[in-house]
Amino acid sequence: MKQALLVFIGGGFGSMLRYVISKYLNPFYEHFYLGTFSVNIIGCLLIGFLLSLSLKGELLSENQLLLLATGFCGGFTTFSTFALEKHTLLKSGELFHFSLYTLLSVIIGIMAIAIGIWLAKLL
Repeated sequence: MKQALLVFIGGGFGSMLRYVISKYLNPFYEHFYLGTFSVNIIGCLLIGFLLSLSLKGELLSENQLLLLATGFCGGFTTFSTFALEKHTLLKSGELFHFSLYTLLSVIIGIMAIAIGIWLAKLL
């Protein structure tokens, strides 16, 4: 039960922060969801960092990992919103922006995970 509560609390904080960031960043560019893009990249960086720390040894407990990686990062990043926004771009005929958003999200997301792992190795 304690572990489920940790995931719940972390997810709540992550979701709230995602909402705030998306609310303020998405309106900046009409055909590119900067807020969703940003939270997904930051979430990739953070989860790479956290998982790498946990693999280094006793730097993060199982409960801390549940709170931060499963809970916070799970609530903070959002594939469903990402997919909905891509659908909206396709429906409106924005093939260029759809392609750019998709490619950048995947490529930079993977790079952010690698950077997070590298940063954790510096500690």
